[in-house]
Amino acid sequence: MSDLARAAELLDGAGALLICAGAGMGVDSGLPDFRGGEGFWRAYPPYARLGLRFEELADPRHFAEDPELAWGFYGHRLELYRKTVPHEGFRLLRSFGSRTPGGARVFTSNVDGQFQAAGFEFVAEAHGSIHHLQCLDGCTSEIWPADMDVVVDEETMRAVPPLPSCPRCGGLARPNILMFGDFSWVPDRSQAQLDELTAWRRTARDLVVVELGAGQAVPTVRRYAELASAATGALIRVNPREPEIRHGRGVSIAAGALETLRTLLAARDPGSRR
Repeated sequence: MSDLARAAELLDGAGALLICAGAGMGVDSGLPDFRGGEGFWRAYPPYARLGLRFEELADPRHFAEDPELAWGFYGHRLELYRKTVPHEGFRLLRSFGSRTPGGARVFTSNVDGQFQAAGFEFVAEAHGSIHHLQCLDGCTSEIWPADMDVVVDEETMRAVPPLPSCPRCGGLARPNILMFGDFSWVPDRSQAQLDELTAWRRTARDLVVVELGAGQAVPTVRRYAELASAATGALIRVNPREPEIRHGRGVSIAAGALETLRTLLAARDPGSRR
């Protein structure tokens, strides 16, 4: 039996569906692939001229030391994610979930809000969301929607004041995202989502885990998917570059998310046209 046939068989027998998604899930929507410096610099040439990599920009210290640089990066991403339309694969995942008695949940390290935009109700965002803000100085633990616009100079990729501010103290606001070396992130919103997911998993029967676009560089999603499927081995890992599963505990598919989901739909519904 082929890997795709095994994956389709797992989905057919699923009592509940857990979708685990990394950055690769957004590539088919046209979002940039930040894998490695070259991929990031192709998406953001001004940072190539400055010699700054993604890991260096995704550092909370910039909000205190150079807020225009920090908000230039995150403000541009916020607008990009607002404009992005989730690709067809999100709809296919919702279709798979609607066929399972226990429904579907999402665990993701992505901060782009694509699953919510695609209509998913229960999404656990392990690293937070760019669509929410917190106070940089920590005057409050409140988290609020990022309902403002950030003007960014496209030549320099620096934000133009006024910058987002805290409604309580008037100081600078920052995205409610877990960044590299971040000790000030307020995790309350994400923790509430994770608590709901944990409670759901306790009641889920015949759980099947579909992991999409999660690499090894930041293994949060891969580890969660492996943990959730440890008892049954019902894991479908979809990744064009790093599909391997330890100890063969699941199905590995070396391909992109949208391509694989279309193929799986055709396998489940041979008469469908995609």
